Amino acid sequence: MIGGWLGRWWFAPAPPERLAALRIAIGGFAVIWVIARLPEVWSVAHLPAAEFAPVGVIRVLGAPLPASIVVAIAVATVGLLIAFTAGLRFRVIAPLAAIGLLWTLSYRNSWGMVFHTENLLVLHVLALAVTPAADAWVIGGGAAERDAPAAGYGWAIKLLVAITGAAYLLAGVAKLRLAGLSWIEGAQLGNQIAMDNLRKVLLGSMTAPFARLLVAHPDGLIVLSVGTLGLELGAPLALLGGRIARMWAWGAWGFHIGVILAMNVWFPYPLVGIAFLPLVEAEHVVAWPVRWWRSRRNRRGARPVP
Repeated sequence: MIGGWLGRWWFAPAPPERLAALRIAIGGFAVIWVIARLPEVWSVAHLPAAEFAPVGVIRVLGAPLPASIVVAIAVATVGLLIAFTAGLRFRVIAPLAAIGLLWTLSYRNSWGMVFHTENLLVLHVLALAVTPAADAWVIGGGAAERDAPAAGYGWAIKLLVAITGAAYLLAGVAKLRLAGLSWIEGAQLGNQIAMDNLRKVLLGSMTAPFARLLVAHPDGLIVLSVGTLGLELGAPLALLGGRIARMWAWGAWGFHIGVILAMNVWFPYPLVGIAFLPLVEAEHVVAWPVRWWRSRRNRRGARPVP
């Protein structure tokens, strides 16, 4: 156990419903995400073996798997993630769902193009899989008889916040490693915007609406470069909670809007706000669908009096 003020801060109490709300929201998004990726999984499973470039955990493979196995794992992952979201047999199913998500998305990324838009989602699911996130709001009501763990639930929520902060912090560190403090001069950002949109033109994709304006007025890029770097390096402030965390979350969400306007690059997980739910009282956000589900179940379970 961590002692002193650090321990009291890390293990500060939080209601089990808050962690359960994060399980429902993050798990639900993961279900939708993997279902939406199934056509891509099917496509890459039938690509020539010469195009196979394993990344991450997929490096354990020396050659591609048979297409039937790839698709079967992806479909099984959807089922496991549904059970994960519902909180069913969480101690067993949650780790399997997290591993399935990591494997499926890593396999899809092992065919030439590595997507970074889903990294934070995978890390959040992996973290939730080792927490007591199914001690409330579980289909079937099985959580009602469980005793609260000695460590409580607050540490698990702070873990998710720490992962979010680390992801953005590493992005800021990467910018410093790429260009040093010269990043704040705006030229590097301008080059990235120009190159990314030029690639989209060559490939026949839609360019960003503000790309030409930003490249034509490089002075404005200085403000954006400083703001972006400050936001990413300041991500650990989210661990302070309260108003500071909410202000940082709004800033990070605005940053992703800016990325769309400048480069037409979408990060759905933070854009819909779920990536930032650990920074707020998530049970209030998720309460209404839970109440809807319970009322619907109660209506179905009602029997007319003879």
